[in-house]
Amino acid sequence: MVAAQPPLAGQDGIKQGQLSVQKSPKKPDIKEIRLRGDVAAVHGSLAWLWAAHTTPTNPPPPSQPHTAIMRWLSKALSAATAALLINAASAQTWSSCNPLQNSDCPSDDALGMSINIDFTKGSVNSFAASGSPDYDDEGVAFTVSTGGDAPQLASLFYIMFGRVEITMKAAPGAGIVSSLVLQSDVLDEIDIEWLGSDNDEIQSNYFGKGQTTSYNRGEFHQVSNTQGEWITYTIDWTKDRIIWMAGGTVVRTLNSGDAEDNQYPQTPMQVKFGSWAGGDPNHNSPGTVKWAKGPTDYSQGPFTMRVQSLVVTDYSTGSEYKYKDTSGSWESIEAVGGEVNGNENGDAITVTATAEGSVATTNNVPVGGIAEDGSPATATQTGWPWTGSRPSGGAIPSGWRLNAEGRIIPEENGAPSSLQPYHSLVVMAPLLAGILTFAGRLF
Repeated sequence: MVAAQPPLAGQDGIKQGQLSVQKSPKKPDIKEIRLRGDVAAVHGSLAWLWAAHTTPTNPPPPSQPHTAIMRWLSKALSAATAALLINAASAQTWSSCNPLQNSDCPSDDALGMSINIDFTKGSVNSFAASGSPDYDDEGVAFTVSTGGDAPQLASLFYIMFGRVEITMKAAPGAGIVSSLVLQSDVLDEIDIEWLGSDNDEIQSNYFGKGQTTSYNRGEFHQVSNTQGEWITYTIDWTKDRIIWMAGGTVVRTLNSGDAEDNQYPQTPMQVKFGSWAGGDPNHNSPGTVKWAKGPTDYSQGPFTMRVQSLVVTDYSTGSEYKYKDTSGSWESIEAVGGEVNGNENGDAITVTATAEGSVATTNNVPVGGIAEDGSPATATQTGWPWTGSRPSGGAIPSGWRLNAEGRIIPEENGAPSSLQPYHSLVVMAPLLAGILTFAGRLF
């Protein structure tokens, strides 16, 4: 008898590489399983280990030679180590829970502050990677070179109103899309997209509660040389309005009263950015290929989006954001240990003018703005487009906090930390080794 293996990150019932432009079916009501801290991770590992080794033939009876028992213990240690690696890789497995449909959804980790991330210094552990983002002295690179590639980073935290500033160069190439997406668990969404076939244009977009209606929210804006120059783009979001900016110039303002009924984004948002091939007809519908101005010719690649830095400011304070009811309104959000809009007055941008030249889109603009990576490098496959589920990467562990550089550090001393996904393994490996040594002395 062989016990079932624990699921790998991303195995949530959707086949690897599966892509769809249709609205995803209703997700399970369980949004996430939070394995808070190393103790929970070890408990899960030992529980699986016990199940795997309590059949009639495991472990060997005491009558068997000492070497056989030691071999079994060695296998047990290897299995426990592997289980810890799996727990570390999934680092708190995510599944979706829409608070519009379920009043018991777990709360979202809050940023509650402002962080300034310099990607030229390398990665930060407050963002989970999907696919294979690369780092060099220019920052983080998101490269699309073959079908299914969609490298991306997604924050482990949420903001409840706030500002996101990204300094970047968009990826070139027909059908290649670079994206910055703010998205909530109820599928509120604010986007900026850059189409690789248009070096001098960007697109702004928003959705409420996952409703696309007639895809009439997007607008195109003239911005010169988006692929060749480092340009800072900003989304500034409050309960009253959303402002999209490029290079310090406002390109669009949406007042909450001007949004369609119940369509103004107003729930805690996760920050995601990356690139993908919307123009690949093998992975997307004809409507998406047309919108992305494909088809994509991979022989002309690779195609790379580069991000130099990211500044994220949460206009609310506290440690978590909780939905108090299923209305999806900002008034229903509780900031645990803080206040919704508690940071707004000091950091919000106050502007009313909008740059000339904004043009409404005529093609269907996809929800989510980015694909899930279909390359072998990723363990997270939830289909296209994003529908509120998060890549496996974990949450901010209990006893840790974010610093101003976007790194997760211990709360007790505030010193920089090298916390990595394999943290549990590093901590628990000596304990497991000690158990094996002690067991060896018994025989």
